[in-house]
Amino acid sequence: MSYNLPSHLSDLPIYKKAMDIVALSQSISSYLNQDLSRLNEDGTEDNHIYFSGDIVQQSTSLTPKIINVERESCSDKKYKHLESLDRLISRLYNNCKRLERSNSNGRDYLPILRGELRKFRKLQRHWMMTL
Repeated sequence: MSYNLPSHLSDLPIYKKAMDIVALSQSISSYLNQDLSRLNEDGTEDNHIYFSGDIVQQSTSLTPKIINVERESCSDKKYKHLESLDRLISRLYNNCKRLERSNSNGRDYLPILRGELRKFRKLQRHWMMTL
C-alpha cells in the first residue's frame, strides 16, 4: 500500500511514537507466540494467541490513521479519523490488558507497551491541538 506522505510526517513526535509502538508490539508478540503456540493438555489452543496477533495488526494500523488525519483537509472528516484513532488505541490498550492474563513470560513486557500507549495518547492530545 502506497501513501502520499506529507513531507513533515517523519518529524512528527506522534508518528515516531507510533513507529516505536509497532516495533515493540511485534517484538512482544513474537515472544508471546513462543509460549502461547503450544497446545494445552486437552489439545486445545490458548485463546490468548489471537490477542498477540491483534496487537501487531492494531499497532501497524496507527501510522496509516495518522497519515489520513494529516492528509485530510475537511475538518469534519479529520475529526472522524481522529475518533477512529482513539478507538484503535483503546482496543490496543485493552488487548494488552487481556494478554497480561496469559500464561506466558512475555506478559511482563506488556506494561511497557501500555506505558508507550499512554505516552502516545499524550502526544495525540497535543497533536490534535495543532491541527
